Amino acid sequence: MPATLVLLRHGQSTWNAENLFTGWWDCPLSEKGEEEARESGRLMAEAGLALDVVHTSLQTRAIRTAELALGAMDAAWLPVRRHWRLNERHYGDLTGKDKAETAAQYGEEQVHVWRRSYDVPPPAIAADNRFNPNDDRRYAGLPPDVLPQAECLADVVDRMLPYWYDGIVPDLAAGRVVLVAAHGNSLRALVKHLDGIADDAIAGLNIPTGVPLVYELDETTMLPAEQGDPLARSLGDPEAVAAAAAAVAAQAKG
Repeated sequence: MPATLVLLRHGQSTWNAENLFTGWWDCPLSEKGEEEARESGRLMAEAGLALDVVHTSLQTRAIRTAELALGAMDAAWLPVRRHWRLNERHYGDLTGKDKAETAAQYGEEQVHVWRRSYDVPPPAIAADNRFNPNDDRRYAGLPPDVLPQAECLADVVDRMLPYWYDGIVPDLAAGRVVLVAAHGNSLRALVKHLDGIADDAIAGLNIPTGVPLVYELDETTMLPAEQGDPLARSLGDPEAVAAAAAAVAAQAKG
């Protein structure tokens, strides 16, 4: 039997609404984001998904999204496992900056490279950046050589995949229906692996907030039988999903 995996980017956060680079900064969901989270739960329930276990990052917006989605499914009792390896990409010294203003300052091309290139990280977080998340006590146990100062997507792939293999795959192999509630870039990293997306093609993938992506994986390879467009796996209205993805792509227009 195939293994069922559901990927869910958190609902809109307050910093998403303000068009700010967020990364590891721990901001809450906006009111719209809370409703997106509830709607994702309703969509999963309508699709007949009987979840067994949930994995989230250590960031509040992903944790809260999972809570609201499960509440809408009358499944708040499900076990939840959290790990920093599912965190959003660390945006370094871009953290806290307005995306459009940054594009106006450095140029849209440079900001596109920082946002979407596979292997070019943004500038490292500065010690005087007031939104520096690295001193948060939830990361106090991470070795200094593991705690990122900035990440490109390749870095996120490298730190996410060990948790995929060691934390999530065992649940799938045991026949559990798994929900991963995480972030735009940690999910892009996982989708890149699942759908075999090339390094130079992943820049074009924009995952909307609050939209469940449903994967049926081969129980041996833990890959989909057919690799393709991840957004074609979305629950909900395809036109609305496409419009939401286009809005994500346009966030850094100067």
